[in-house]
Formats: sequence, C-alpha cells, structure tokens
Amino acid sequence: MHISWLGNTAFRIQAKPFDKDIDIVIDPYKQSKGEFPRSLAPDICLYTREEKDSITLSGSPFVMLSPGEIENKGILVTAVQGHDASQIMVRIDAEQLSLAHLGLINKQLTNEQLEVLSEVDILLVPVGHPDCFDAEAAAKAVNSIEPRIVIPMAFKSDNDPNARPVEDFLREMGATANTPEKKVIIKKKDLPQEDMQIIVLSKE
Repeated sequence: MHISWLGNTAFRIQAKPFDKDIDIVIDPYKQSKGEFPRSLAPDICLYTREEKDSITLSGSPFVMLSPGEIENKGILVTAVQGHDASQIMVRIDAEQLSLAHLGLINKQLTNEQLEVLSEVDILLVPVGHPDCFDAEAAAKAVNSIEPRIVIPMAFKSDNDPNARPVEDFLREMGATANTPEKKVIIKKKDLPQEDMQIIVLSKE
C-alpha cells in the first residue's frame, strides 16, 4: 500500500488487491492557500465532510460520502457516521492491511465509531488544524484505537499556515521528529509487532 499526503486531510492511496493498481483519493477539497492538485483521476474517492468544494475529478470514480460498506475493485471501504450529519470516518481494507481516516474531528470517538475503526494497522489522525484535535486530544484518540502505524495529518503546511506544527503531536506521543517522507510504502510483513510507529509525511 502506497500512501501520499496531499495536504490538510487529503491523501492518495494506491493498493493492488489483484493485478491492477487501484488509486484511492480521500478529501480532495480545494485549498485557499498553497499548492494542491487541480485535478485527480482516482478509481475511488472518499469524502469525510461532503462533496462540496471538491477539486475536479477526472474519469468516473466511485464516490462515497455517507455511512455504509462497499467493496469496489477489491477494496473494502467501511464508513461510519461522524459526530454530525455531514461527517464520516472511513476504514479501508486492502492487501491484508487496514487503514482508518478520522477526517477533521475534534471530539473523541464513540463506541460505535470504535467498533469500526479500532485496532486498524494504519491510522490517519488530524493533529493541528484549528477545527480538529490538539496534540493531547489526538494522542488520546490514537491510544483508544491502538493502531500499528500512525500518520498525522492536518498540521501546519502551506495549505494551513495557521495550524499547529506536527512537532507538538510528536512531543505528546514521546516521539522524535524524523525527516518527513514524500511517500511511504507499507506491507503487511513490515508492520511493527510491538511498539507503535509514527510516520510523518511531507506534502506530495
């Protein structure tokens, strides 16, 4: 599974469940500042807070923006209701890996949400945007889910110059700041077996 951060809560994920790469995009919203793709051509597009203000999507992707479960092109996607009617959180299962994206949330997860999202292999958690968790709350959410790998999102970047820096979250988690990676490739056999791993991505 290839994971790239596009800025804010947006990600590009590539998975190969069969003999073809499947391109998944999450939250491709237009940004008022900074660099961001003008157009993307995913096979699957997931929106955690409705489709409004999306960038142009080429082709005819499968779009999901409400709670439910679908299997498309060998990718299983489960969406659970967020804290209000316009939000969802998503879980993706592919290549024997599970990944959860919490969207832009600022409240701790409910039991219903944890039933879907807990103990995933990879967690994408917001850590710095003014409308999401601060570092302490983000760490609490991580501990409630207990993933193997944590990838922070929605921290200070050219898209979000007023967001808190990712270093605040790393300090809260007791982690050191490694050089951000442009893209990360994660395989089932490479998952950490004991200690949780935090991977910081630089914007693609």
